[in-house]
Amino acid sequence: MTRQIVYSVALSIFVFTTILTIVSILTPHWVSYSVTADTGSTFTKYIGLHKSCSSVDDPSCRPFPNDDDCRDDQFFCSMWRSSGFLISFATIVELATLISFLVVMAGGKYKRESGWKLIGCFLLADAVVEFASMGIVAYLFDNDSQFAIPGWSLDWSWILCTVSASVSVLIAASLAASAWLLPPEDDYEYLEDPNDAEE
Repeated sequence: MTRQIVYSVALSIFVFTTILTIVSILTPHWVSYSVTADTGSTFTKYIGLHKSCSSVDDPSCRPFPNDDDCRDDQFFCSMWRSSGFLISFATIVELATLISFLVVMAGGKYKRESGWKLIGCFLLADAVVEFASMGIVAYLFDNDSQFAIPGWSLDWSWILCTVSASVSVLIAASLAASAWLLPPEDDYEYLEDPNDAEE
C-alpha cells in the first residue's frame, strides 16, 4: 500500500512541478528568435502564451497575439490562445491535485490505501492537458510560416511545461507502484491474548 512517506515525497515533487507550470505561463519564452547582424548587434524576440517581447520594440513587451497578429492568420491565433487556455486550466487541475493530496494524507490509513487512485487520476489529467498545450505550440512551431525563418527555436518555458507534465506521469506511476508493491501499514498494535499470558 502507499505509505505516508511516499505521499509526502510525491507531494513535495508535485509542488515543484506546479511551480514549473506557473513559471512557464508567466514567462514569454515558449518560442524565441535570435539573429546577429553584420554590425555585431543582436536582435532577439521572445514569444510567450500571453505576451511577446522584442529587443527593438518600445515598450519591449506587448500582449500576444493581438489583433494585428490575427488579421491574416486566424487559425494560428485560435490555436495559440487554445494552448494558453489549456495551460491555465492545468493550474486548476494542479490545485485540485494538491487538495486531494492533503485530504488523503490527513484521512488516515484507509484513505491512504485507496486515495492514490484519485490522486493518480488528477495527475494524469494534468499531464494530458499540459501535453496538449505544449503539443499545440510544437505543432505551430513546425508548421506556421512565421517560424519558417532560420533562428527560431522552442525555448525554456516550453521545456518547463514538458518537464512538469512528464514528472506528473512519473508521480502517478510511482504512487501506483507503491500501492501494489509495498506491504500494508501496521497502524495498530495487537493486544496479547490474556489466556496466553496465564499459561
